[in-house]
Amino acid sequence: MSGDAAPGAVGEGSTRTRLDRGRGALGPALELVHTGRAPTRAVLTAELGVTRATAGAVAAELEALGLIRVDARPGAPAGSQGRPSHRLELAEDGPVALAAQVHADGFRAALVGLGGRLVATAPGCETVDADPAKVLRSVVEAGAELLRETGRRCVGAGVAVPSAVAEPEGTALNPLHLAWPAGAPVREIFAECVREAGITGPAFAANDVNLAALAEHRHGAGRGSRDLLCVATGHRGVGGALVLDGRLHTGSSGLALEVGHLTVNPEGRPCHCGSRGCLDVEADPLAFLTAAGRDPGPEVSLLQQANELIRDHYADPGVRTAVEALVDRLGQGLAGLVNILNPDRIILGGLHRTLLDADPERLRAVVADRSLWGQSGGVPILACTLDHNSLVGAAELAWQPVLDDPIAALAHA
Repeated sequence: MSGDAAPGAVGEGSTRTRLDRGRGALGPALELVHTGRAPTRAVLTAELGVTRATAGAVAAELEALGLIRVDARPGAPAGSQGRPSHRLELAEDGPVALAAQVHADGFRAALVGLGGRLVATAPGCETVDADPAKVLRSVVEAGAELLRETGRRCVGAGVAVPSAVAEPEGTALNPLHLAWPAGAPVREIFAECVREAGITGPAFAANDVNLAALAEHRHGAGRGSRDLLCVATGHRGVGGALVLDGRLHTGSSGLALEVGHLTVNPEGRPCHCGSRGCLDVEADPLAFLTAAGRDPGPEVSLLQQANELIRDHYADPGVRTAVEALVDRLGQGLAGLVNILNPDRIILGGLHRTLLDADPERLRAVVADRSLWGQSGGVPILACTLDHNSLVGAAELAWQPVLDDPIAALAHA
């Protein structure tokens, strides 16, 4: 830790000892502020299990790094007694991560600060080329332009893709709803594009629903959950993710929770995986539009068409029947997952969030009726709350080295 951050935080004679003692607490402290769990120095002291002086030194060092702001004179709430604790806030002008998302109907770039806050977004593109290098280069160029416009320091970059991503290679094994070749080295291509654009920091790639779950767990509807199941359908297909003990669970090679290929209708539509009646083709936007007797139009994305149909025309008997059919299929799939995983919370994103809003009691009843754990008291089923959770999750990949070791990570940014 740098010595120039300490004066004013603790007494001069003990500054170095306290800073050295707090060096290992920098990352955990930053994560507590990043996730909103330490709004004051008093809470930070308690959560870290350190002395007040050490917590003060840690907070001062994080402020010197440009990551947080310490308000030493916050206003006291009406009727309170004693001096209020120093408030800890994320620096509004601090570093950012470059986040990118690619999906079947386009791609987008954004800059995301600590706390999951979107600082700037580039206009989205609505066509995805069959060459992943061309797409990733375009999205990185859009991000680089945002960095030039804002003048922000960048800690790294992350991209969310609609495919299982094998670890540690970072290859997209099955980009089923893109024209990309199976096994495309997405992380390698993305990292090269980032370097060519002159952007500093490491580059990462991961599955879009995994990243949505990570973002929701840290900043959204999953906050406070220990074992969190996320299921979502975006523009095409269905994905799932699992957070166990506060950590994203991706399995031995990054391929865990391919929930889209659970069979929920044995006589249903053929699936890309070779099976039939999978969630991927029975509970996504195209499946809903088909069930509602609507021909998909080319003017807006399938997800937008499906969401608008439910929100604006739910009274239509055909639309309501289609909602009930998809709710039943989704509920059957969720019940099977509950029996296997026993999560303490389920969150739903994309069209599934809209289905939950339309008929929450039906979905919860299907899950409870078909699952052992559901019958024992039920599992909370909530809607995702972050509008751009995959983008925020992509940024979390880039922020993780900073959360692990702020000084080392920022030295290379």
